[in-house]
Amino acid sequence: MDTFGKKLRECRETKNLSKKDLAALLNTSYSVIGKYERDEMIPFIELAKNIARILETTVGYILGETEQVNIFKDPAVLNRFNDIEKLDPENKKHLLSVVDGFIRALKFKNIASL
Repeated sequence: MDTFGKKLRECRETKNLSKKDLAALLNTSYSVIGKYERDEMIPFIELAKNIARILETTVGYILGETEQVNIFKDPAVLNRFNDIEKLDPENKKHLLSVVDGFIRALKFKNIASL
């Protein structure tokens, strides 16, 4: 799994930002950005949130919690997750069971079509 520093650099370069550009947006120095990218330092959570916002990704991605850069960037998906989170535990359990069954069926269908 890639480190915070590697993901930060990847996202920064994808946005065509130099270390100095990103540092200016974050009110810090480019040497600090270099330390983050070399994994010599890890930012405080508020700074990590700002980095993710500027680089149009998620904190979860740059911290290595997921490999998907934009998993929660789709507002429709995020709204559905928020709606699910608000359900009572029993209804949430039933809904997730249905979703799990649907995903298993799709995976099986994809394997069968090979």
